[in-house]
Amino acid sequence: DGQVPAYLKLGATAGREQEMSDTSAPMSYAASRPLVITAAAVGALLAGTVALWAHYGTAVFYEMILAGIAACL
Repeated sequence: DGQVPAYLKLGATAGREQEMSDTSAPMSYAASRPLVITAAAVGALLAGTVALWAHYGTAVFYEMILAGIAACL
């Protein structure tokens, strides 16, 4: 067979020092850009909601939610 299970490979190399490379892979910002854009949009919507809530009060929001639910039904 000749194949060694992975858990035995870890045990076999435990006594030796593992060398780490001096360089690391650069962080890719391509994946984080959509996350930042989404977070900014959610933050802007939340800030707008809080500002309108503070200005108009909770009664207006309650009526808007009820009107929205009624429109969907």
